[in-house]
Amino acid sequence: MPDDDGAKGAGEDPSADKGLAQYSATELQQIREEFTSGRMPLCPRCAASMTRREIGGGSFGLGYARQRDWLICGKCRRSAIFDIHRGTRT
Repeated sequence: MPDDDGAKGAGEDPSADKGLAQYSATELQQIREEFTSGRMPLCPRCAASMTRREIGGGSFGLGYARQRDWLICGKCRRSAIFDIHRGTRT
């Protein structure tokens, strides 16, 4: 019978723990790869389609403005934020 305290056994992948609040580095890489390839990623935890919100930013007077995308899972409520490098648009 599994332990209720969520302890992992020897040799198990720690990123496989579905109870962690944040995505693992491996899961974030998977989300980023799917998103940058032009597909809307699926949540690596619950396989629900993620939704995207653009986050504008930067301060007036600075020579840059950060452009980020916030990907949110509507089912398990986990999210990931990525800085997006965008070229000049014509």
